[in-house]
Amino acid sequence: MRFQKLKCATAAAALALTLGGCAASISGAVRFVDRENKPVPDAKLDGVIVNMINTSVPIDEASYSVKTDAKGKFEAEAKKLKPGTYKIEASEPGYIPASKTIEFKDSSREVELELKQLPMGGSRSYRGEQSDRDKIINPGEVNIQPPEM
Repeated sequence: MRFQKLKCATAAAALALTLGGCAASISGAVRFVDRENKPVPDAKLDGVIVNMINTSVPIDEASYSVKTDAKGKFEAEAKKLKPGTYKIEASEPGYIPASKTIEFKDSSREVELELKQLPMGGSRSYRGEQSDRDKIINPGEVNIQPPEM
């Protein structure tokens, strides 16, 4: 009986040390999806920058960034994070930027960001009525002269 109490006390102490050592953090993953929300095959997930902006602290302490690994996963260092409201955002050329706002206090938070692929196709003007093709200047036709003095 005494051995069992000692065994339980040791297990409880080990559990407390393990849980006490786990600091709250922000982690998650970035995924690339096409226009139909299907995963983009062979997407390069490594090195996508994820910005974490704490809107509750002074500006010089507000921003923190991490990069994703080869699987698109990221995790912020717990010691770099302060409690507050965070805007988590990611962007990559060819995709629509994604962002989420979360409350971060004393427990870990997980954030999933999906970057949707931009539509492919011909260029169009902002008005959407006419093509921009006729507005593109052929660099071979440009004649640049130095100013006369």
